[in-house]
Amino acid sequence: SEIKQVYLSVIEKMAIRVRIDGLQASLAIKFKISERVNKEYEYSIPIDEARSLMHLDDNLLVIRKTRYIVEYEGRAWEVDEFHDENDGLIVAEIELDSENEIINMPPWIGEEVTADYRYLNSNLAINPFSKW
Repeated sequence: SEIKQVYLSVIEKMAIRVRIDGLQASLAIKFKISERVNKEYEYSIPIDEARSLMHLDDNLLVIRKTRYIVEYEGRAWEVDEFHDENDGLIVAEIELDSENEIINMPPWIGEEVTADYRYLNSNLAINPFSKW
């Protein structure tokens, strides 16, 4: 699916994000608790309100990406292909039941970047992949 995300606020370890994914829209408040743990509060909002929030300021941080859901060993991986200034970057992510859960990595997975905060979407909006 095609996803557009706009960050209304990004500070250390916290971001407020508006997302449009197809005909669905959401507002999320995300906290980075530790290297592998995030706390997220996400709420569905009307798409017109999401569009309005996305245009509050011309300087808001934008991410555009295409998301694919890929099944591997009965688990769903979210594979994001980034666009614009993050073109060429592909990141795969899986939601774990616990921080210490052990999973088998698919053979198509490359470098483990969980601990590398450069790959956080909120950081990619500020420091795009093309500028690394």
